[in-house]
Amino acid sequence: MSQYQVICEQLNQKPKNWLITGVAGFIGSNLLETLLKLNQTVVGLDNFATGHQHNLDEVQSLVTTEQWANFRFIEGDIRQFADCQKACAGVDYVLHEAALGSVPRSIADPITTNETNISGFLNMLTAARDAGVSSFTYAASSSTYGDHPALPKVEDQIGNPLSPYAVTKYVNELYADVFARAYGFKAIGLRYFNVFGQRQDPNGAYAAVIPKWTASMIDGKDVFINGDGETSRDFCFIDNTVQANILAATTTDDAAKNQVYNVAVGDRTTLNELYRAIQVALATNNVQFDRDPVYREFRAGDVRHSQASIAKIEQGLGYAPQFKIAEGIQLAMRWYVNNLK
Repeated sequence: MSQYQVICEQLNQKPKNWLITGVAGFIGSNLLETLLKLNQTVVGLDNFATGHQHNLDEVQSLVTTEQWANFRFIEGDIRQFADCQKACAGVDYVLHEAALGSVPRSIADPITTNETNISGFLNMLTAARDAGVSSFTYAASSSTYGDHPALPKVEDQIGNPLSPYAVTKYVNELYADVFARAYGFKAIGLRYFNVFGQRQDPNGAYAAVIPKWTASMIDGKDVFINGDGETSRDFCFIDNTVQANILAATTTDDAAKNQVYNVAVGDRTTLNELYRAIQVALATNNVQFDRDPVYREFRAGDVRHSQASIAKIEQGLGYAPQFKIAEGIQLAMRWYVNNLK
């Protein structure tokens, strides 16, 4: 039995109180679904800046009436300290997912990105500390590696940030470390590498590549690739990310806290390979798309290659990713075909 299975059984037997910020978003709603299915009590905070009510509605449809009754939603903003205090009251574990993602968005509007990702993060960290929560796990980012050329990416070797978004995520890590040193409040940061899966929004100017391409293919529209298509990423299916969050939140190993961990599968896929994988997976779901991609200029602030070492999180938290990209793509395409047609 894996460490994750052991923890899930323990949670089922002795439920805890959880807070998920950004609960109506892609990652937040998947965390919510898993925790409710484990019969946990969950408070969710969201201002719907990038999250959606339909994500919460879908989760409600996937759990029992009794499980849904264990969920309490607060419409609020992490930029408001009072909202953070209200959300943290009586909570055991905090999963802080709320943020303004996207490198291009941060380049277009660095001020709002900073207010949400740094001031909002500090509000949450302070409110959680004051509430005496047992653990605080936050969404960090692989963008923190910046221009460091080495592959795979190892947690203690980072370069210069390439976007305002990357700066904000690095500052989160600095604040978390200072809170451990100054107050003894030890958080865990999870550096996500290109998370994808069900309920990831395909709409909007800053949609991630997989849902954006998938929606275009389903609609029979051109798909655009920035650069030559040989840019590569370590794509991580959402269920792996959920596992990492639950393991981080529940760890009792003090040495595993006040750390950052890569959350990925330790592999690398080019955009051209990804394009073909999505085409094939859609075809197995009776969606044919035979066009070639349209190539255009590289995007400002993007790194050329990204791949994670997951040795630290395997050793420190017992993480064992269950889904490689091929399996994740198949599951994700099934969801998109059922929900976007």
